[in-house]
Amino acid sequence: MPVMQSRIIHLSVERPWAEVYDFAAAPEHMPRWAAGLAGGLKPDGEDWIAEGGPLGEVRVNFAPRNEFGVIDHVVTLPDGLKVYNALRVTPNGSGTEVSFTLLRLEGMTDEDFEQDTKAVTADLQTLKQLLEAN
Repeated sequence: MPVMQSRIIHLSVERPWAEVYDFAAAPEHMPRWAAGLAGGLKPDGEDWIAEGGPLGEVRVNFAPRNEFGVIDHVVTLPDGLKVYNALRVTPNGSGTEVSFTLLRLEGMTDEDFEQDTKAVTADLQTLKQLLEAN
């Protein structure tokens, strides 16, 4: 498989990084800020099942909780395709940097990649708004 085009989507959150990590890493909170998981997540062994999103039922496997702010996860789509998602929470003084590496999947058009970029950007903006409102 060739190297895929990627885009790092990033923003700053004016909250301590441990608070951002604790909230963002909790699968039960993700439907509040990740539109693709708006239908909710339910546990299934070591994975979580997302239903009712734009992609149909998907299986999500998260990296174990850790001290490094890594919230990476693999999403298995209904057709069996596994999509690796790198999501990181990094301390920055009294605040936090949140970054998501978006990979352009094989066969994805320029328009599709731009739409994915906009969707991830909107998700991170929602996360920021939720956290900074407290």
